[in-house]
Parts: sequence; structure tokens; C-alpha cells
Amino acid sequence: MQKVTMQLAGKELTLETGRIAKQANGAVFAQYEGSVVISTVCCSKDVVEGLDYVPVTVDYNEKYYAAGKIPGGFIKRESRPKDKEILVSRLIDRPMRPLFEKSFGREIQIVPTVLSTDQVNPPDILAIIASSAAVHLSDIPFNGPIAGVRVCLVDGQLVVNPTYDDIAKSTLEIVVAGVKDGITMVEGGANEIDESLMISALEKAHAVIKELCELQEKLRALAGRKKLPLTESNVVLKNADLISAAAEPLLQSACFQKSKMERQSAIHAAKTLLKKEYAEQLSDEIQNKLFDALFEDLQYNILRSSILDKGLRVDGRGTEDIRDITCEIDVLPRTHGSALFTRGETQSLAVTTLGTSMDEQVFDDIDGDKREHFILHYNFPPYSVGEVGRLATGRREIGHGNLARRSLEAMIPSKEIFPYTIRVVSEIMESNGSSSMATVCGGALSLLNAGVPMKKPVAGIAMGLITEGDRYAVLSDILGEEDHLGDMDFKVAGTVDGITGFQMDIKIAGLKIEIMRQALEQAKRGRLHILSIMNQVISKPADDVSEFAPKVVSLKIDVDKIGALIGPGGKIIKALCEQYNVKIDTENDGTVTIYGRNPKDAEQARAAVTTIAADPEVGSIYNGVVKRITEYGAFVEFLPGKEGLVHISKLSRGRINTVTDVLKENQEIPVKILEIDKVGRINLSYIDAIDPDGESPREQRSERSPRSDRFRDRGGDRRGGGGDRHDRRR
Repeated sequence: MQKVTMQLAGKELTLETGRIAKQANGAVFAQYEGSVVISTVCCSKDVVEGLDYVPVTVDYNEKYYAAGKIPGGFIKRESRPKDKEILVSRLIDRPMRPLFEKSFGREIQIVPTVLSTDQVNPPDILAIIASSAAVHLSDIPFNGPIAGVRVCLVDGQLVVNPTYDDIAKSTLEIVVAGVKDGITMVEGGANEIDESLMISALEKAHAVIKELCELQEKLRALAGRKKLPLTESNVVLKNADLISAAAEPLLQSACFQKSKMERQSAIHAAKTLLKKEYAEQLSDEIQNKLFDALFEDLQYNILRSSILDKGLRVDGRGTEDIRDITCEIDVLPRTHGSALFTRGETQSLAVTTLGTSMDEQVFDDIDGDKREHFILHYNFPPYSVGEVGRLATGRREIGHGNLARRSLEAMIPSKEIFPYTIRVVSEIMESNGSSSMATVCGGALSLLNAGVPMKKPVAGIAMGLITEGDRYAVLSDILGEEDHLGDMDFKVAGTVDGITGFQMDIKIAGLKIEIMRQALEQAKRGRLHILSIMNQVISKPADDVSEFAPKVVSLKIDVDKIGALIGPGGKIIKALCEQYNVKIDTENDGTVTIYGRNPKDAEQARAAVTTIAADPEVGSIYNGVVKRITEYGAFVEFLPGKEGLVHISKLSRGRINTVTDVLKENQEIPVKILEIDKVGRINLSYIDAIDPDGESPREQRSERSPRSDRFRDRGGDRRGGGGDRHDRRR
């Protein structure tokens, strides 16, 4: 067993190998305080020649026992990966994938598993470090190591590897990964930070990344295995020079057609023409693959040289030009909010739906249970790129949706301000570069259209990079071809005042901070341009939510009244919901939120809740329901769960033989509180239709009956009968 340690943010980080999972090609047991991750890597035994991609898979997984929990629901075994696990897998995959060699030709699987979590220190960063270390000391060829850190801005200070509490109160949270020579990946969100602060956070992160890479080098020096050989192919494309000479002029024309579909058709036609000419040679599978690779290399060189030498991109734009943008709102008649955002050949149909708190997204994972009132889903159907395929939610959809959600989240109002659950769905109708940023723009438009009081509109833009030696060009609003054949995919979203979302993937090592600074400034100019166009269509929330959205009323009651409102087994609150056709949610702090189909229902329910939460007072009048009848009176429920007694003497002006002469069970009657005794018993009187002042029959009779008048005419009272008894006796 070999072990190395270092101090990371004042806490000990340990990497260990040789004790657990010894049959894997590489395995590292990593511990940071109470969080533990083991990461393993294995490769297949068989070599596949001629692969034009790296067949690597990362399967990050969290075990509930790590937090001392048992999975919720009927199935008590961890099953398919949760969105969070997929997002962390992407954080590991993206910086590592470019560092594997295609010529290795074997499937590679990396499995980081969370074995323990103290719910203080996030295990995802530990998984990035452990995964790189496992591959680096294994026998799998790897141009690493890489390392990752999280940086947050907490109380104005940049904090490396923050705790969950620090993350919760931060205004910037990014995960940065890279090699010793530079940054290769960034992912995160912020609350309108400026570009200079982002650069400072990246610089701080890279200083720690260097130390973490050195730690992995020490572990490899102690326990590293000899690397397996690459699969060097001696097969070359026959007639490569002749094919290149014939293909290049065709591609020079084809690659600069105006639209994506025209370019694809022209390139396909050029390839088909040459394949026919060399059909006999290309009947061999290996020769055919080499031919396809040559065509891609030619496109790569044509695109890059045109940009670096002429400043001209394949669609005719300059490096900083942004494609034509159109924005539409109210696209769909019955949704709560909708928008169609089109930038060039990328198009997002964004739809906002407003729901109740019962529609919130509930998360049950090892970080602890939590609820989200803002949800964003991104769909990328195959027709958006003119292809046939399955409709499915894959890692791409989850990753792009998460980026768009984080970009908008900082501008979403709190539940106290806007007590709705908000769901945005982005349907990508057409795609040629940066559909996630189109989702940000379309999502912001649809939110405003739905009447969501966003703090500010948000827009996003994707940047690219082309390098050759010391020469480079930063590209604004990149196309799909520029993403595929370029050196960087760099997405920035934000408001007029700062960055809210950030994602970067770099295919080259050693990106200079100067280039990063230029890219951020150029992205800001592009973002402001896009926002100016969006603001011409809608710049502030609609005055009211859609007529088809639930109507919301919110109020506060005493915390000790929540139980009375809910009632035994939820009886009272369920009855209110049924009576007024509403949904009622309660919070532990006494907040009550009522969702109705229309304002009248919601207001009537609010009045009922207010009445229930109020303490009954003598003189108050209610509409009640007769629940029980006895010989001496009737028990009337005048508030849900609250009853009082109407004595038989308070039921009629005249004498009655039985209570049932006046009342029957389940009859609705108006009642007035006469008395609340010391033990809380409530005495009521029945107010009939001819008693508009709410006085009891007995009270009225004592003032207006003929008998009372006779007593008064005699100059006496009811006790004296016309004079003072004591005087007559004397």
C-alpha cells in the first residue's frame, strides 16, 4: 500500500493505492475529512484499430450508506444514475477525455464511487482528483494528470474547496479543472460578477491545481505501472496526395456555402464524387476510414487557415460578428408563457409553466433532502439537426439544461416574492451551435412573458478559439463546425451587469490568461448586443400571469395555528380545498399559500383561512353547521374543528318543546358567540333571518315582549311587580 498527503484549504487530503480494488488497472482511495471516494479504471483486453474517437466512459455513483441513509421509495437499491451523478460524471469526463490517445484502441471505464460523506465537504471534487490519480498510476496511456477544485466567493473572499455552507451563501461557484500548464474546463454560476473577478478566481484555482497534480506525480512515482503500448498502425491511405489535390478545391467551395445544410450537401457531394473515383480502393474498410479522416483533416485546415489568415469564417462572418437574431413571444395560445428565440440556424422554443409548491422538484440524495421551485428542462430531438434517432434524455440534455438553469437561476425571484413553482422547457427546434445559450435567451423571454418578476433579463453566447503557434483568433457566436474543429467551447451567460453562468472546455493545454481575458471581454460585447435585441421585444415582466395559470394568495398566520388549519389527518385543509376549489400549502414559519383557478376562489379561501387562524371573540358572528342535537340544545361547528353550544333557550323567541322543532342536523345557521368560559367552552345564540342586528331571541324578548312593557308601565321591575316587596311587607 502506498499513500501520499497534502494540505488542501487547511484540511488533509489523502490519496492511497494498493489496499482496495487491486484487480483494476488502477484504483485510488481518496479521503478528505469525512468524505471518501474510491475511483477505479479498467480497460478492455481487445484492441480495435482505426478508432476515430476515445471510447471512455465515466460512471460516478453515490451510495446512500455513505450518508447513513436508506434509499427512499419502494426500491431500496440504488438504481439508474440521478441527474447529479450524471453532471459529476461530465465534470470528470470533459477534462480527461482529450488526454487519452485514440490509438490506444481499447474501451476505458472510470468508476468513482462515494463511500462516505460528512455532508460538509462535497465529494465531487474528491472524485475528480481520485479518477485522474487512478488513471495516471495505471498502465493506461494518459497525458495527465489533471486535477479539479471548486472556488466560491464568500463574503467578498475567494474560497478554495468550500463547504456546503460556504456554497449556500456564495455569489460565485465554479468548478475548475486543468493540467499543470493550464486550465482545461470550467463550469459554474454566479450572481452578476464582473469579468475581472472571474479571471481572479481562475488564477486562484490553477495555483491549487498545480499542487494537486504534483501530489499525483508523487503517487505514481511510488506505485505507478508501466504504460501499455499504443496501437501504431502501419496502414496508410493509398493515393493520399492525389485525393488531397482533387478534394481541396472542391472543399474550398463546399465549406463556404451560406447555410449549414448547403455546406453539408456540398461536402457530401464532393466526398461521394471522389469515393466513386476510388471505389475499388475504398472497398477496404480501413482505407475507407482513412479516407474519411483525410476529408475531416482537410476541412479542419481550410476552416482554421481561413480564420487566421483572412479573418473569414465559413458563413462569411468576421470573428466578432453575431448571426441574425429574431425574438417572438406569445407563440402558444394556452401556455403560461412562451417564446421563440432564433439566432442564425439555432432555434429554441421555450415554454414557462407556473405551478404550486406541490409541483416543486424534490431531491433525495446523500447531500440531504431539498426542494427546488425553479426547474429547467432541455430537449434536443434528432430533427433539430435533420437526423433520425431516438427521443431520449441523455447526458447532453441533462448537462446543457443544468448550464441554462444555473444561468437563469440568480435572476429568479424568491418564493416569498413570487410563490409559484416555475418550470421552463426548451425544445430545440433547430441547431447549429450553442443551443444551450439559445435556451438561456428563450427561457428569459418566456419567463418575462409569463409574468415572472425576474430581476433582470439574461442572455448567453458561445465563444470559440482557433490557435496556431503564437497566432490565435477568438470567435463570437460559434457554429457547430467551429465547435467541432476549433480549440475551445466557451459559454458565458449574464445580464447587463455581470456573469450568471459559465462553462468552458478547452482541447489544448496551456491556455493563457490573456486569451481568457480577451474572450471574456468579447463575450460581454456579444451578450449586450443580444440583450439589446431581446429588450426590444420584452424587457420587463408581463403585468399579470396568464389567465390559465393558478391564482396565488399568500398570508401569514401564527405558527401555533397551523395545526388548527390542517386539522386531524388533514381533514380541515382538505375540506377547504374542496369547498373553494383551491390548493393550500403551509410552511413551518406560518406562511400559507393558496392557489385558485380564479381570484374569487383564492380570496374566499383566504378569508376562510384568516377566520380559522383568528381566535374566536365574544360578539363575533359566523355561519355554522349543526353537528349534534341534544335535549338541551345543539352543537354547531362555526369554524372548521371548532364547535359551540346553542342552548335551547337561545333558539326561538317563544317557548319550544324540543330542539328539533327548530333545527335539524347538517343545517346551516348563523350564530353569534355569547360567552367563552374559563375552560374554553363556547356558548352561542341562533340568529334567525329577522334578527339583522345579530341579537339572540331571548335578548330581544327581554326588551320588547308585552310582559316586559306591562312591568314598566307599573313603574316597577320584573322582580318587584309594581313596587318594592320589602316595603309592602313592612
